[in-house]
Amino acid sequence: MPEVEFENLLEQPIAMFDGLDIENYIIGTFIVEISSRQMGTVMGQFAAVEQSTGTWVKVPEETAAVRKKHVAKLIGCYELPHWEYEIPKSYEGKKLRTRKYCMQVAWPKINLVNKEGNLNFAMLFTAVIGNISMGGKLKLLDIWFPKDILKTLPGPQHGIEGVRDYLGVQGRPLLNNMVKPCTGHSAEVAGKLIYEAARGGVDVIKDDELIADQSFNTLEDRITAGMEAIDRANEEKGEKTIYFINITDNNDKVFENFELIQEHGGNGVLINYLPQGLTTIKKIAEDPSLKLPIQMHMDFAGVWYEDPWSGVASNLTLGKLPRLVGGDVVVLPAPYGKAYVVKERFLQNLVACTYPLGDMKKQMPMPSGGITPGMVEYATRDAGWDIMIGSGGGIHSHPDGPAAGGRAFRQAIDAAMKGIKVKKHAKDHEELAKALGTWGQGRTGA
Repeated sequence: MPEVEFENLLEQPIAMFDGLDIENYIIGTFIVEISSRQMGTVMGQFAAVEQSTGTWVKVPEETAAVRKKHVAKLIGCYELPHWEYEIPKSYEGKKLRTRKYCMQVAWPKINLVNKEGNLNFAMLFTAVIGNISMGGKLKLLDIWFPKDILKTLPGPQHGIEGVRDYLGVQGRPLLNNMVKPCTGHSAEVAGKLIYEAARGGVDVIKDDELIADQSFNTLEDRITAGMEAIDRANEEKGEKTIYFINITDNNDKVFENFELIQEHGGNGVLINYLPQGLTTIKKIAEDPSLKLPIQMHMDFAGVWYEDPWSGVASNLTLGKLPRLVGGDVVVLPAPYGKAYVVKERFLQNLVACTYPLGDMKKQMPMPSGGITPGMVEYATRDAGWDIMIGSGGGIHSHPDGPAAGGRAFRQAIDAAMKGIKVKKHAKDHEELAKALGTWGQGRTGA
């Protein structure tokens, strides 16, 4: 955050607000680190004014009436640690050059809704973490919405129960496979791999996020090859399979892509939701003619959340935000395979997909990132049964091929459901035993 002379701001009282009708406000929670020469309450008030009515200098038309109705308000400012009787000259052996705070700022919802009373989702980020995002160490941890704002957002149209109802699968984790290689293969190769994985017991198959509508594998060719493979495998195994096909594209094409999949009998769409744009996803979810479930892929998310002192926290990036705009399933990193994520953050991200959020349906989390059958018992230990377990190479690179890779995962899921350790279950299940022999069990995520 920029350094501001106390005197400039102290012309206005350092205001902390209680007794607000919070149903008239949208509230952002932040952590911030500033120079030890600054006061958190002053900087918090500066940020509130900067992100609503004011700028670095007083302007004539920022009247008392404008501020009363439109200025954002600092409603919480808490130093970490919470020094009381003195600020030490040194802390943990280092000179104390900075101070850290948790802050809450409330924006009048009138600033962020249109004349119909609907939230302007793009303007939400312009206000809550706009110019201040370039001011140094400041990270948005959460956004709280009033009930009437939540009602204007679509949320998942199918959610966990809708996906389960379509598949006819209740009470156990679902299994998702990503087609590998990520890109460079033809629609014919995709069809072959989809068939093999599906007949091995995979519930859901998704395109990799790196393939969409390319000249060497067009969307139309892949829909045809993939759905023919799905139909053939479904008939053999007596179960349904969803194929989430990637529609990510330029905005003028993404709606055409969705309609094309519906017209060709597809049963799911995948969107790289951050590169595509949250407002675009929202518009798709609100369109009653676009009826298929939406799987959200997490690429680009690390740019938002990975820095511990800036950006947008992962519980928002990977959980709450994609859920608000209509994601039925969201891919998120799990702490067992190739992805690295703090265990507590992983658990918070799972909660953000399913906790009560107005009347919205629950979004199914899909732990992913180098997951192999030996890690299923960790995932179910931490996340329970209402998850979709995602694996790419852990299915396609099974020593006996993708069908065996799918069966190995289903065997691991069965073991977890029965409370049997995966190593013990592998003694009587060849595919699972070969998977464990190839990859072991990875990190426990503990």
